[in-house]
Amino acid sequence: MTLLRAEGLTTEELTVWRMLQRAQVRITRHLEAELLLAHDLPLASYDVLTQLAESPGRRLRMNDLADRVLLSRSGLTRLIDRLQRDGLVEREACESDARGLFAVLTDAGAVRLADATPTYLRGIRSQFLDLLGEQGIRQVHDLATRLDLP
Repeated sequence: MTLLRAEGLTTEELTVWRMLQRAQVRITRHLEAELLLAHDLPLASYDVLTQLAESPGRRLRMNDLADRVLLSRSGLTRLIDRLQRDGLVEREACESDARGLFAVLTDAGAVRLADATPTYLRGIRSQFLDLLGEQGIRQVHDLATRLDLP
């Protein structure tokens, strides 16, 4: 008995899963390379800046930000350290919780994000959306909804 059968997966099911993983990695690598080349900005940094820009007051508690960007608390701390050194983000104490910290997007961070966003959006268009077409986009949306992806 093969491992696939023992675990209840068919070859086709496992193939679909692996294709999805490879597509995500391929697209992510492309976006990362383009952002680094054009803006010296890693994809994870772009994601953090975007989350902050889209939040009220351009700020989020560190725990909430870590959840949104899918990083560990320690991974986010190291990333915020780098962004703070570059002047793109500041840390602010939380008035209601002495242990809590906010990450806050600076004006320089907002400018860097605005400069990088066209590159990011072009990458999404060329590496994903254009390959799907309108019908494919609707299908992926329906699938993501079924999988309860945000």
